[in-house]
Amino acid sequence: MQVEQNYMLRCLELAKSGRSAVAPNPMVGAVIVHQGRIIGEGFHRQYGGEHAEVNAINSVSDKRLLRDSTLYVNLEPCSHHGKTPPCTALIIQQQIPGVVIGCLDPFHEVAGSGVKQLCDAGIEVVTDVMRREAVELNRYFITAQTKQRPYIILKWAQSRDGFLDRIRKDVTEKPVQLSNPANRRYVHKLRSEVSAIMVGTNTAWLDNPFLTVRHWIGQSPVRVCIDRTNRIPSTYHLLDGSVPTIVFVKGSRFKVQDSGFKVQGSRFNNPVRDLRSVEFKVQGSGFNNPVRDLRSVEFEVRENIEYIQLDFSEPVIPQVLNALVERKLYSLLVEGGACLHRSFLDAGMWDELQIEITPVKLGDGVKSPIWNLSEIAEYQKDIRFSTAVIHEENPSFISVFICENL
Repeated sequence: MQVEQNYMLRCLELAKSGRSAVAPNPMVGAVIVHQGRIIGEGFHRQYGGEHAEVNAINSVSDKRLLRDSTLYVNLEPCSHHGKTPPCTALIIQQQIPGVVIGCLDPFHEVAGSGVKQLCDAGIEVVTDVMRREAVELNRYFITAQTKQRPYIILKWAQSRDGFLDRIRKDVTEKPVQLSNPANRRYVHKLRSEVSAIMVGTNTAWLDNPFLTVRHWIGQSPVRVCIDRTNRIPSTYHLLDGSVPTIVFVKGSRFKVQDSGFKVQGSRFNNPVRDLRSVEFKVQGSGFNNPVRDLRSVEFEVRENIEYIQLDFSEPVIPQVLNALVERKLYSLLVEGGACLHRSFLDAGMWDELQIEITPVKLGDGVKSPIWNLSEIAEYQKDIRFSTAVIHEENPSFISVFICENL
């Protein structure tokens, strides 16, 4: 078993090379072993490209060796035609006699059928080797398939005495700077690894955030915001069209009949239904006030922005999550503010908490959404960034907690 774990560990290492490039697909690595020697390796490099098993098989120079080899892969080989042919067919065709799998694929078109096809072909299959690690690696994908919603990370920074910020009522008041440069780089790295990032209306209005990846290398996630009363000015960064953005609005206030607008050059390229892909301009309002009369509204296409109507008489969070998973956005980072975090916590819609504890003391202000984590979460780890920081009297660190109901 130790030998199998060593090869599976290599699969997991290879799989991570596709992070941020393969979503919404899972990260997969594959290793081919012949008589105790690795003769081929591969990983899923990008969405729509060849799968890990195909790349590993293609890397073997002498294909005759495959008939006496074992294929290791961290996720069950696919058994259906998607953007590429099924990997099980290639494995069977190449007459590979043994396959070792980290965890099964919960996607409904696979979900055990890959293992069945291999076994029916006379291939010896071993499953659940380093299963916990394999599930952890693809927790975003697996959560989306099993819970029909994105994997949700709630992230905030708080003072040593449990406050997120001073109480601010005006956009001219700047937020308290709690994070240090190392922690900010970590947060931007986290942004590069998720599909979507979300803030509440008040945070968007007060902070005018970019919600992009700037202090790390990687693709910016889709920005998400709820703007029920059209409070966010059209000049704000969220609405600049530089990054694909989804804005949830109140459906009963606006109605666009028989619209055929399309957003060109973005991932949101479906015809507009009601408010999708439409920018609202209110004459003389500066976009700061709710629209009272549809006759004062002009519609124009703004690239990379999709407006989606919500029914605010029903629970909002499930509607948001359903819209995201429909768009194959399988991971969501919720950065604030406190009301939005509390909404997710109260709805029980979260998988992970990342709380940055800083040495700053505020004495008063916006309270942290939660104090007693032991009742709802399981402590996982603390993240610290350097020995210099560790030796400070009150160092900053990020504590990671996992929902105990997972």
